Amino acid sequence: MNSDDIISLFEAFVSKDEDKFYSVANKIIRDEERKKHVFVAEKLKNIVSEKSSNRKLIYKMPPIPRDNEKGFKLLDVKNFLLGWDDLIVSESVKNSVQTLISEIKNEELLETYGLTPNRKLLFYGPPGTGKTLTAKVLSSILGYPLVVVKFEAVISSYLGETSTNLRKIFDFIEEGQWVVLFDEFDVVGKKRDDPTEHGEIKRVVNNFMLMLEDYSGESIILASTNHPHILDNAVWRRFDDVVYFDMPDKTRRELLFRKNLRVIKKEEIDFSKLATMTKNFSGADIERACLNAVKKSILGDENILNYDTLRNSIDFEKKRIECQNKVIK
Repeated sequence: MNSDDIISLFEAFVSKDEDKFYSVANKIIRDEERKKHVFVAEKLKNIVSEKSSNRKLIYKMPPIPRDNEKGFKLLDVKNFLLGWDDLIVSESVKNSVQTLISEIKNEELLETYGLTPNRKLLFYGPPGTGKTLTAKVLSSILGYPLVVVKFEAVISSYLGETSTNLRKIFDFIEEGQWVVLFDEFDVVGKKRDDPTEHGEIKRVVNNFMLMLEDYSGESIILASTNHPHILDNAVWRRFDDVVYFDMPDKTRRELLFRKNLRVIKKEEIDFSKLATMTKNFSGADIERACLNAVKKSILGDENILNYDTLRNSIDFEKKRIECQNKVIK
């Protein structure tokens, strides 16, 4: 593969020009065949063939909906290139996501039996346990752009405007195939009998549940929350599946260290020991400790990441977690 082909591939990806991508990809395959790189050529063919058979209709991007009050965007549309190797979660979480993917890919088969795929999932669990990352991986594997709802713009100070904003979001996702993430979902899913909330929020919860129940489009709707105890009981029944994200066990903590430290050379490190000393760390906590250690190593002109630098970053993260827990209490 020459440099011009690499540049063309990146240009095709950035501009979302599928025709250009397939043209360049086929040229690369032919070049590999001429070089007698049979295994590589065959593998590339299989990848392109599988992708081609699953190509979706290319939708013209509808206008991003905005809040009438201040004109803020109600959502962001993002694309990711991630795979299963990027996701370190429990087997039950992976099974739930893989089942959803299988149902979506075999939708026509299900329809012959009068069945439809699951499209609405509720993610819940402690912060930093992989809920948002799972949405990104799901988006990547399905090839659907990820729509991230921006609740800071959705919640309006004007009576009735919040429900209008939610309606705009559902109208937008009806026009394409997306993975839609309602992060911090408890903002619009709170218990309606909460005496601290005013009537407007209760109406918003009612309206959101109706929109969710009535939705029958081709997008995947994910709602995630760190506070499942404040969700209205009726909200849970609106989802096809409920997925719990737990704190990583020792095995997963070790895998998280290996994943987040693979970007840098390091001295021999006992990953099992690191996993043991970070018993109460979430995946996000481990990632933050690793990134801080890597940055310190690079900025300190170290040729290799040493254990002391990593241990100091872990200790610093422990203090941050302790302070955070004190504030929450």
